[in-house]
Amino acid sequence: MDYLTVKWLHVLSSTILFGTGVGSAFYLYFASRLRDPQAAAFVARYVVIADTIFTATTAIFQPLSGWYLAKLAGFPLTQRWLVLSIALYVLAGVCWLPVVWIQIRMRDLAVAAAARSEPLPPRYFALLRTWTILGMPAFAAFIAIFWLMIAKPA
Repeated sequence: MDYLTVKWLHVLSSTILFGTGVGSAFYLYFASRLRDPQAAAFVARYVVIADTIFTATTAIFQPLSGWYLAKLAGFPLTQRWLVLSIALYVLAGVCWLPVVWIQIRMRDLAVAAAARSEPLPPRYFALLRTWTILGMPAFAAFIAIFWLMIAKPA
């Protein structure tokens, strides 16, 4: 595949990865703040689906297409901006993996509460706090990666 096509796919998949993450976080956070188990269950179901379809696939594609782009462009993977980008991507991944489990658990708690017409349990909100805290460094890492990919500082 030629460089321009790979770069387009890389940028497109990064947009899907970041956009799905930000959108999912926005909707799940604010649906949770309503404290309505029906709303939380509805949104959490779709956040888990979106993470499975979009985030997981693009999270795998990103490093593969990035490596191939570097190879096509002749960038050694030891360049400082690439090393830092990879480290930030790993940091975001380390934050994201527990978030996957947390979202599934939040979904299950919200679905159970909605089925029983009960309020969301305190455990749901404890998980929400952890989920939010883990999302912050992952978000910052992706912002920094976007800057590094564009600026390619020496």
